[in-house]
Amino acid sequence: LASVSPVFAVMKLDKEGNTTYFEKKKTELYQELGLQARDLRFQHLMSIATRNNRIIMRMEFLKAVITPEFLLILDYRNLNLEHWLTKELASQLAGEGQLVTYSLPFEFRAIEAILQYWISKLQGRLNTLQPQILETLEALVDPKLLSVDRSKLHILLQNGKSLSELETDLKVFKETILEILDEEELIEELCLSKWTDPQVFEESTSGIDHAEEMELLLESYYRQAEDLANEARELRVLIDDSESIAFINLDSHRNVMMRLNLQLTMGTFSLSLFGLIGVAFGMNLESSLEEDPRIFWLVTGIMFLGSGLIWRRLLSFLGQHLEPPLPPHVPAVLRKSQPAAGRVEMKNNLKAETFGLSRSTLTNQ
Repeated sequence: LASVSPVFAVMKLDKEGNTTYFEKKKTELYQELGLQARDLRFQHLMSIATRNNRIIMRMEFLKAVITPEFLLILDYRNLNLEHWLTKELASQLAGEGQLVTYSLPFEFRAIEAILQYWISKLQGRLNTLQPQILETLEALVDPKLLSVDRSKLHILLQNGKSLSELETDLKVFKETILEILDEEELIEELCLSKWTDPQVFEESTSGIDHAEEMELLLESYYRQAEDLANEARELRVLIDDSESIAFINLDSHRNVMMRLNLQLTMGTFSLSLFGLIGVAFGMNLESSLEEDPRIFWLVTGIMFLGSGLIWRRLLSFLGQHLEPPLPPHVPAVLRKSQPAAGRVEMKNNLKAETFGLSRSTLTNQ
């Protein structure tokens, strides 16, 4: 089994930013690092753990092992991150980047560099999705549109799936950091140099609390992830609201067409009802009325006048039943005796009830 064990393509970066590349079997690698075979399985998609004074990090496709002296990136060839690994990461570890922890031990810089890269990646995904979603929603909620463009709906569906994936990644990232923040022992274990370098330990006992610095570092990136999650949540709410607006607009146009169809049906019924008079005169029956030349105009006038009156009566009946009901009357004594806080609470309840109406009720109104 050792002869067929997997081989890792390893990228090694030290404190000065020097980079070396090599390939090593998994068995040889975990023996040199003093780890167990299960430590390099990377079972979780996102995790931060410590084993034998080593920090094992995984951010989905990015797998790293941090020691007090160097950083190992495993399977770097499949990551397509050559620019970040060779240009940015090396300079950050050497203290030339914009890291806040440049004055702290090496493991602080390594953790911050990886977390900073992952947050920037999530931020880039959100910046790509946000304008696309806003542009699509602006086209869909146009009240002048009588139909919905299916291509826009397809684009919105794809962007919605991408947004859901982003929300899931942010949630997992926050939960991973929160698990460490909830345990003081885990935070202490992340401070590798505090236990291996006597000088660092003396500095920590003299007033520089490395555990507190590590906690502040993790909290900083947790807050950044929380801000991104709030922005993604606002986009999700905007999509849901726009979907409701689009349905309301479509139902409104549908109701207009149904009302026009109903009016035409009532007009046809009115003409057919008084058209029976003309049908009666059109029969092959003899009477003295057909000899009078004024009877034609009299019967025609009665037909049109009666049809118009019936049609107007039906329209009035339709309008009365389609008007929204009036709000219930509130006595003046009750309004005067109600405190200000109660009025605010009643207003909020009314808003909640209004937004909770069904779509059919809103479109009918």
